[in-house]
Amino acid sequence: MRVGSEEHSYNWIDNWAKLPESESSRKGWAHPGVVVTGSGNVVTSHPGDPEVLTFDGDGNLISSWRGDFAEAHGIALVDEGGVEYLWIADHGSKNHYLHGYQNPPGVGDAPGKVFKTTLDGEVVMRLETPPLPVYKDTRYSPTTVAVNEERFGGNGDIWVGDGYGAYQVHRFTKGGVHVGSVNGEEGAGAYNCPHGIFIDYRKSEPELYVADRANSRVQVYDMEGGFRRSFGKDFLTTPSGFATHGDLMIIAELHARLAVVDLNDELLTYIGENQQVCDVEGWPNNVNESGQSVRTSLLEAGKFNSPHGLAADANGNLYVAEWLIGGRVTKLNRP
Repeated sequence: MRVGSEEHSYNWIDNWAKLPESESSRKGWAHPGVVVTGSGNVVTSHPGDPEVLTFDGDGNLISSWRGDFAEAHGIALVDEGGVEYLWIADHGSKNHYLHGYQNPPGVGDAPGKVFKTTLDGEVVMRLETPPLPVYKDTRYSPTTVAVNEERFGGNGDIWVGDGYGAYQVHRFTKGGVHVGSVNGEEGAGAYNCPHGIFIDYRKSEPELYVADRANSRVQVYDMEGGFRRSFGKDFLTTPSGFATHGDLMIIAELHARLAVVDLNDELLTYIGENQQVCDVEGWPNNVNESGQSVRTSLLEAGKFNSPHGLAADANGNLYVAEWLIGGRVTKLNRP
């Protein structure tokens, strides 16, 4: 099935990732990030368990590891001298089916965390909660992480978006020292859920893109945290994450579509648009006769339900992980 339009079209491969078969996988409320390794493997997280999953190019599960986290909500991949690592943003909460899709007792009491691991799960670095007065009264709940990689001429700075807590974007040095924060007030206005951040290398100078989701816009900064511009109020609803290939940027919109933009941040097309599904009671899931959340029965090939994690491989193929009970990872194959 072909989706998109004209030169910006893709072949939709439905249910591409063969997720593990278990009750936790079927009933877990997936809320994942996704990245692609240099070898073309796809890394994301388990729908219900604190587990990182790696799939080959055909969607077969080839390895997994469990970690000390509530949820691998945001994932970034870095290459340091030919060795790949994962940075994971754990917002610290996980709605569980055994507790009516609420937090189990104790989950969500402690701050979230951001940490770096090898591809097989060995933790090699952790970032501390930023030492800011706002966190005396607000829980730190990071959703996203990006690194200004040295292989692309960067300085190794680590940027973290606190999308579910104090609505700040924090800058750390390569060594993990907090050196600054932005909150949107220096730009288009205070953030309302800076859910995804991304370092864009398409131009001569890299830029930091912030998905200011509940404000229906993207705010763009230089790599010192200086505001440059914002865009999207006229064509975005819920920007959540980013991927790039060539001159294209693809933006995951939680409200059931991807948006493709050019180097000038102008809209080219939507992919898999299905916004009417967001009006269904219980979205991104359904509600049964007892009022309980259950996996949606409205998933269709060629139409998104709730895009959350997004990544592109070296050939421009896209991998989209959705926010819903049981999860769904779709591959969009670029012809």
